[in-house]
Formats: sequence, structure tokens, C-alpha cells
Amino acid sequence: MAELAREHFFPVRDYDLAATLTSGQAFRWQLREGFWEGVVDQRWVRLQSRDDGISAEVAQPIADWHWLAQYLQVDIDLDAILLSFPDDEPMRLSVTACRGLRLLRQDPWESLASFIFSSTKQIVQIQQIVALVCERFGQRLLMPPGHAPVFGFPLPERLAACSEMELRECKMGFRAPHLLRTAKMLVRGEVTLSSLHSRTVNEARNELLKLPGVGTKIANCVLLFAYGFPTAFPVDVWVMKALRQMYFPRRRIRQKRLQQFVGTHFGPYAGYAQQYLFHYTRMKGRSPKLG
Repeated sequence: MAELAREHFFPVRDYDLAATLTSGQAFRWQLREGFWEGVVDQRWVRLQSRDDGISAEVAQPIADWHWLAQYLQVDIDLDAILLSFPDDEPMRLSVTACRGLRLLRQDPWESLASFIFSSTKQIVQIQQIVALVCERFGQRLLMPPGHAPVFGFPLPERLAACSEMELRECKMGFRAPHLLRTAKMLVRGEVTLSSLHSRTVNEARNELLKLPGVGTKIANCVLLFAYGFPTAFPVDVWVMKALRQMYFPRRRIRQKRLQQFVGTHFGPYAGYAQQYLFHYTRMKGRSPKLG
């Protein structure tokens, strides 16, 4: 039987924890005194990057750390993924600048709701909305003694019981009715997020597109960051700009042709390639809007 412990060490090489947690995948991580603090599976978590891996701490002793290993994706073969990328200058530049960046495997509901918030918002603004939603409607989590209160992400049932005005008070604006209607549809079972793991990527995308406020870009974000579909390729204005500038700098290319290019050029881990392009573009310029 595994020993109960509040701390655990994940031996892993080639993991850029800061890039992974700040690359627009998840919105609950904050750097405090050299540690990354966030919430995973309704648990407060503190992480620190070390030369030989990642140290983790939780508030209450536990025996099973698989949930966090899965979230962080510490066991994937990153070398194989990077080798699958096309051997062209944009990807070489992106990998050189962002090597160690990994995709997280997040809770589908939290990921879905967070990306509904994301439309036309900068990452810091999305973080603020998520924090307000959790503080007002989430469950207070168990914390180490003396730590400020931290709240989990509210379940669909909790948000479905809110009024639109209550959600608007969390600074989500026109996104409030989308989130409210989505939460109610999930509570009624009109879309079942837990069933999408077993669907094809196209089937899962079509289910997500039934939800208010969810277009192709948001659906692909959820497919990639929550379900791990490796070919899901979210395209926002920044990725579109990067594709045009880096791959078609002297040509006016139509949207349809660009989508065809994305579908064939980036290989079996196209979603991973997208995240490297997105983060590289973000590092070069100002903080992007996700939409």
C-alpha cells in the first residue's frame, strides 16, 4: 500500500513548467515565491520545477498521485512528438524557443467553461473571470494552515442555478448567457462531456458545437487541452497571423486554403505543433487575445 504524503516528486526531463502553465491552456496557476499554485481536481496544488523533475505539494496527505501525473502529462514521449513536427523553419524556431512546453490534460467542464469566457479576452482577463467565478460559486478547498482561502471550479449544477446577472457580475459580459445555457444543457444531459473520450475527434467536436457560445476554435481547445485529441488544432487570430506570416509571407491566401494546409501539414500531433506556434508568437509579441 502506498504511503500517505503531502509531497511528491515526479522525475521528468525536458519539462518547461512555466511555459506549460502560462501558455493559454489553463487559467488558475499563479507564481508565488518561486512556486506555482493552482487547483487540479478540486485540490489545491503547489508545484516547483527542479533540474531533475517537478516537486508537488497538496494540503492533505494522499497515497495516489496518478491524477496529477495525468494532468501534467509527465509520462509522454516529448521527443517523439517533437520529431513528428514538420521540418521547416517556423517549427524549428518554435521548438527552439519553447522546448519543454507540454499540453496539460484538464477537466473537460472547467476547460469548456474557461474557453467560453475566452472570446476576445486576453489571458490575464480570463484568469480574472475564472478567479471571480470560483470565489463566488466554487467550494472552499482544504488548505495548509495560514494560507488564504482557495476555491474549486463550480460544477455545472451550481452555475445552472445562477441568474444571468450573477454571472455578469463576474465580468464575463456577453458570455454570461452562453455559459448559463451551456450549464443548463449539461445538467439536462443534452450533451454528456464524459462520453466524448470514446468518440472520434469529429464526433466529439460536433457534440461540443451544440453548446451555446462554442464555435470551432473553442471546441478544438477543449478537444486538445481536456480530451487529448492530438489533431485538434485551435486557430485564433494569433495563430492565423502566425500561419500567414511564417508560411505564406508573400501570398494572399484564402481561409479555406489555410484550413486545408493546417489539416495536412502538421502531422499526427498537429495540436501540439499549434501550441508551440501560439506560444512562440506570444513570446515575440504582446499578450494575445484568445478569440
